[in-house]
Amino acid sequence: MTKTIKTLLSAAALILTTFTFATGANAASTKKASVSTIQRRTALTYSYAKKMIKTNKTGLSGNASSIFSKKLYPESGASAGYSDFLLGLKGNGYKFTTNEKNLLRKNLVVRGNSPAATLANAVMAVQAMGLNAQNYKPYGQKRGINLVSRLYKTSITNQTASAQSQALIAISMSNKFKQPKGAKFSKASLSNRLVKVQLNNNGWTYNNRQGTKDADTTAMALTALSRSKSSASNIKTSIQKGQQFLFDIVQKNGTFGYTFNGKTTPNANSTAEAIIALSNDSATKKYVNSSAMKASQTATPLYAMLTYVNNTGSIKKAATQLYGDGQVNLAIAAYKAALKNRSVYTIN
Repeated sequence: MTKTIKTLLSAAALILTTFTFATGANAASTKKASVSTIQRRTALTYSYAKKMIKTNKTGLSGNASSIFSKKLYPESGASAGYSDFLLGLKGNGYKFTTNEKNLLRKNLVVRGNSPAATLANAVMAVQAMGLNAQNYKPYGQKRGINLVSRLYKTSITNQTASAQSQALIAISMSNKFKQPKGAKFSKASLSNRLVKVQLNNNGWTYNNRQGTKDADTTAMALTALSRSKSSASNIKTSIQKGQQFLFDIVQKNGTFGYTFNGKTTPNANSTAEAIIALSNDSATKKYVNSSAMKASQTATPLYAMLTYVNNTGSIKKAATQLYGDGQVNLAIAAYKAALKNRSVYTIN
C-alpha cells in the first residue's frame, strides 16, 4: 500500500464511524462497514487495479484483454468501463505515470462523428489522468483538441438516458469547462431531457421502457442531475422521486441489482452505481453506510458491496474486472469524497 493511499484511508477513518451493529429503522439491526473492513477491502481492490493499469489488462487472470487498444476497440480505443476505472484509481490517490498517460494518448479514438457517450468517457478519462480535456493532445500531435467543446457540439437527441447522463456528468466535472458557441445543448436543457424520460415508476432505464426496474441507469441519472447543480424545482422534484425509487428497490441485504423478467440479480456493479448516486447528494450520503434506507434492511450498501471483494482484490461475478474493480473503487472514492463534502467527479 502506498503512502498516499494510507494517508487517504487514515483521513477517512477519522470520519467514518467504527462498526459494531447499529439500530436502524424500526429497531432492525443494520450491518455497517467497519473502518478496518473499508481499509482492507480498498487496499485489495486498489492493488488489483494498479496491476491492471500497469499491465494494460482488463483483469489479471482468465480471458483478459487490453484496456487500451485501437485494434480491439476501433470506435473508442479503450475497453468499455475504462473511464470509471481511471476515475476510481484517481479518487483513491493513484498518480498516473507518463507511460500510462501516453498509453491513453496513443490509443484514444476521437473522431468528428464520435457519439456523445464516447466523447463523455474520453473527457472523464483525460481529466482523471491529469490531462486537460479542453486541450487534449493525442500522442505525437502538437495541436490540441477541445473534447469538452466537441461534446457540447454533438447531438444527444437520440441518445439513451445513460449516454445523456454520462454527457451531463462529463461537462460538469470542472468549473473551467465552458459551453461554446454553437452548442447543441446546455446543462439545463440536458437536465430537462433526463426529467422528461423519467418513468412512471420514478426510475430511468436504458431503453426508456415503462415498468422496467433499472438501478444502474437510475443511479447514473441521479448522479448527473445532482452534478448539474440545478436549482429548478422540476429538477429537484425529479431527483427526490428517483431517490425514492432507489429506496424502494434496495434489497434486504443492502444490495442493488438489475431486474429482468421480474427477477432481480444483485451484483457489485449495480450496488456501486447506487452508492455513487447516494454519495453525490448531501441529503442521501448517510444511506451509504450510516443509516438504513428501509426498515427491513439488514446491511448498508457499502457493507454489501464490499462482500463482493475477493481476497485477490478482484470482484465476484463481475462481467469484467475493468467494470467490477473500476466501479467498486469509484464507489469507495465517491463515498470518501462525500464525507469531505466533495465529489469524486470534480477535477479542475
